[in-house]
Amino acid sequence: MSVTADATRAGARLPTRWLILGVICLAQLTVVLDNTVLNVAVPSLTRELDATTADVQWMINAYSLVQSGLLLAGGSAADRYGRRKMLLAGLALFGVGSLAAGLSTSTGELIAARAGMGVGGALLLTTTLAVVMQVFDAEERLRAIGIWAAVNALGFAAGPLIGGVVLGHFHWGAIFLINIPVVLLGLVAAWTLVPESRNPEGHRPDLLGALLSTVGMAAVVFAVVSGPEHGWGAGRVLLPALGGVLVLGAFALWESRIPHPMLDMGFFRDRRFVGAVVGVVLITFGSAGALFLLSQQLQFVRGYSPLEAGLRTAPFALTVVALNFTGISTRLLRRLRLPLAVAVGVGLLAAGFAVVAAFASDGYGVLLLGLVLMGTGCALANPAIAEAVMGAIPPEKAGAGAGVDGTMAELGGSLGVAVLGAVMNSRFTALLPAAVTGAASLPTALAGAGTEGDRAAVVDAFASGVRTGQLAGAAVVLLGGCASAWLLRRAER
Repeated sequence: MSVTADATRAGARLPTRWLILGVICLAQLTVVLDNTVLNVAVPSLTRELDATTADVQWMINAYSLVQSGLLLAGGSAADRYGRRKMLLAGLALFGVGSLAAGLSTSTGELIAARAGMGVGGALLLTTTLAVVMQVFDAEERLRAIGIWAAVNALGFAAGPLIGGVVLGHFHWGAIFLINIPVVLLGLVAAWTLVPESRNPEGHRPDLLGALLSTVGMAAVVFAVVSGPEHGWGAGRVLLPALGGVLVLGAFALWESRIPHPMLDMGFFRDRRFVGAVVGVVLITFGSAGALFLLSQQLQFVRGYSPLEAGLRTAPFALTVVALNFTGISTRLLRRLRLPLAVAVGVGLLAAGFAVVAAFASDGYGVLLLGLVLMGTGCALANPAIAEAVMGAIPPEKAGAGAGVDGTMAELGGSLGVAVLGAVMNSRFTALLPAAVTGAASLPTALAGAGTEGDRAAVVDAFASGVRTGQLAGAAVVLLGGCASAWLLRRAER
């Protein structure tokens, strides 16, 4: 029997539990950072690797797509073979992938390396939340999840800042190479501090389920990413989309019929679980897409350097960290309860996105207000939804529960970047002046503009596209949060 299982059944608290939380948060931060660290490097990659808009989206989505496909399998493996073992394996694989990404010399190499990093990231994301659920009792768990969620948000928001600092002094490959010392430190700390825990009744891995979920999600996201470039009605878009939906349907059917599924479809009869999953998908959809667009807005439209853009988005992360690490968000969550906390959080998050979309070029105050609103919303909504997901799943299946939470977050974020990027690109290309009609990216359009008037029209078209995408993201966040809060409220009743 595992150390954590013994402690939990005896009602004791591990004296090193907060150090353990620090270790897994370090691992979590490294993985999540790589979801957004590339955002500020988009201009550099576009110039140095001659990357198109579709290439950039694949560089970003290859990482999250592989993660989303493997998270369920990773969570199941962690429950069966040991969460500490999977944490160590994930760190090692992530480090190797980071080295390959940092040394890439073409878009194809970078996309492949990012996909490899996603394999290690899938193991890490499932084990971190699962270990939190095993190490902390019910009284401390909400605060621990709040800190874990704050690190999650910190990673997403600090990615542009860290990327900007690195790009201000080094080649773009350094944004991946800085992961290596962090991975080495994480390996030593995890080996020393994190106790082993597993489901004593673990069953044979569901290999066919893992294959079906990975293939289905990959096909759907491939269709979404390819749509803006080839047209939503093209066969190379519709066929993968249809195939992906069919494969995911086969996955659901398979999981409902086998005795020991990777994902127990019975969870979806629990309104609390369904409400939390809806919130995870749609909130991350809007958040990841809107932050992706904000980074491009600051650099392409406002003319900031990567470092300047990163510094200007820092208040988002600082707000999340301040509210969670001081315990303010935990106290608010207990006072409001989960449904109302989700509703208030997503309302603030959507309002922040709408304010950012109206950010004027002659001042920073409006953008600062939007970022603080976004950070406050995340500090409330994210830990509430994570608690709702994990609270609806038996403790012995904590890895599988973390896999569900991570899968939905990664899928939502990947689709958010693709869909809102497509919305932005569609609006941008529709407003381009006749002289540069058909340009695939802002740098290409600017290069083809022959007059100052055409160049100004190109920048205005891009700014309009970014605003449209951000407002669409705000609407999705608000819709998803309201639906999630309503389902959670019904579950409480």
